[in-house]
Amino acid sequence: MTGNPAPHELTHDDERRLEAVSTSLGVEFENPDLLRLALVHRSYLNELGLESDEAGTDSNERLEFLGDAVLGMITGEFLYHRFPELPEGELTAYRAALVRTETLAAWAKQFGIEQHLYLGRGEVVSDGSVRERILAGAFEAIIAAIYLDRGLTRTRSFLRKLLQEDAAAFISAGQETNYKGRLQELIQDRHRITPVYNTLDVSGPPHQRTFEVEVVVDDQRVGIGRGSSKRAAQQEAAREALSHLTGEEGAPDHE
Repeated sequence: MTGNPAPHELTHDDERRLEAVSTSLGVEFENPDLLRLALVHRSYLNELGLESDEAGTDSNERLEFLGDAVLGMITGEFLYHRFPELPEGELTAYRAALVRTETLAAWAKQFGIEQHLYLGRGEVVSDGSVRERILAGAFEAIIAAIYLDRGLTRTRSFLRKLLQEDAAAFISAGQETNYKGRLQELIQDRHRITPVYNTLDVSGPPHQRTFEVEVVVDDQRVGIGRGSSKRAAQQEAAREALSHLTGEEGAPDHE
C-alpha cells in the first residue's frame, strides 16, 4: 500500500507501546511506523518544539482523515446488509451513531489506546483521562494504519467484529443523544454559543401527551420537533436543525 511514513528509529519505549497496542488489537503490522504514527497527537510534537513537516515528526491527523473515510464506508456496508428493510434516512442515522465521537472513544478505550498515545501533558484532563475527541481521532488513525498496512479485507474483518458485537447498543445510545449532541458541537464550533430549546406547546390527554419544541440559535429558530416526550421532541428539533444547517439528513461527521 502507498502512504507509508518515513522510517522512524524505534526506541525501547516505542517497541513496548507498539507491541502492547498490536497485541490488544489482534493485528500484526508489517510496518510498525504506521502504527506509531497513528498514536502521535499533534500536542506531543508541539510540546517537543517539533514542526509537523519535519521528516519523521508527523502527527496522526492525515491518518485520521483517511480512517474516517474507511470507517464510514465499512460501517455503511455493514448497515446496508444488516438492515435490508431500512430506508436511507434511518441508515444514515444509524451510521451517525456508530461513527460518532463517543462510539469511537469507547472502542479506543476497549483496546487500551489511551495508555499508549504520544500526547502532550496539557491534553490530559484533571482525573488523568484522555479527552474523547482525541481517543476517537486516534482510533480513526489506527483504522487507516491497518488499511494501509494490511489492506481492506483485514480492515473490514477487524471492524465487522466490533460492529457485530456492539452495533445494537451503540445505535440505541446514539439515537438517544446523537442529534442534540452533534447540533451542540456544530453550533459551538461555528458560533461559540449553545442552542436553546423552548417548549412551544403541550397537547393531548395526560397519558398521551404530544410536545412541540423549537431550537433557537442566536435568536433564530433553526428547527422544530414534536414527540411523545419533551426529550423526543428536542431530538427531532435538533435533527431538523442539522438537516437545515448542513443540507444533509442527520448530523455531520465528527471531526
